[in-house]
Amino acid sequence: MQQSKIDNIETMLKTVNLHHIAVQIKDIFNQAINESISYEKFLEELLKCEIKGREEKRFERRLKHAEFPEYKTLDEFDLKEQTTLSKKQFNQLRELSWIEQGYNLILLGPTGVGKTFLSIGLGVEAINCGYKVHFITMHDLIHILKTQEILRTSRTRYQRIVDSDLVIIDDLMFIAMEKHEANLFFQLINKLYGQSSIIITSNKGPEDWGELLGDPAITTVILDRIVHKCQVLNLDGESYRLKHRQTIFGNN
Repeated sequence: MQQSKIDNIETMLKTVNLHHIAVQIKDIFNQAINESISYEKFLEELLKCEIKGREEKRFERRLKHAEFPEYKTLDEFDLKEQTTLSKKQFNQLRELSWIEQGYNLILLGPTGVGKTFLSIGLGVEAINCGYKVHFITMHDLIHILKTQEILRTSRTRYQRIVDSDLVIIDDLMFIAMEKHEANLFFQLINKLYGQSSIIITSNKGPEDWGELLGDPAITTVILDRIVHKCQVLNLDGESYRLKHRQTIFGNN
């Protein structure tokens, strides 16, 4: 087929927003000619190309909006390093039926045992399955809650949080809250209650969260909404980062 005709077809495809086909139309034409495929097969290849491209674009967009600090997948999570989590439990988490059922997860344990790694891996898995996910540290969350009425960037991120199917809150016990901050946190949890699943990572259990939240009444109502439908996982063991730390001296 003449290049001018291909260029014309590319232009028309872009006009009707079939951009992914437009990018690969020449290769698909060549494949059709070389393999002498039927019209039905040719049409199927065109549609598969567009659908795959749109799915990849959607994944990239949701991954960007999730704002993970790093990209980790469940395939990278080594159960041999975290023996307190059984393979059966791991696979049940990976199935993500708990999101569909509206369950929350609380991942407990000392620094470095894989809480954040696991939460990111579950978040990436959820995005792969079409869920909207947002990751935020407790420190950043408090800032967003305090400034979302005055800063456009905070307002945008807050909206992404409340629109998510899964919200990951990392390092719950990182800083103690003032009463006003605890009240704002309660308002968010109350808004998410019943509409989004939450993963919380913390080095202390819910029974100690009163130290963070300060107000016993607010602590009680927050816990009521979080643990109503919740699975608590205690991760233990040696710090993965210390065990696999890099050194400037090598192995000498």
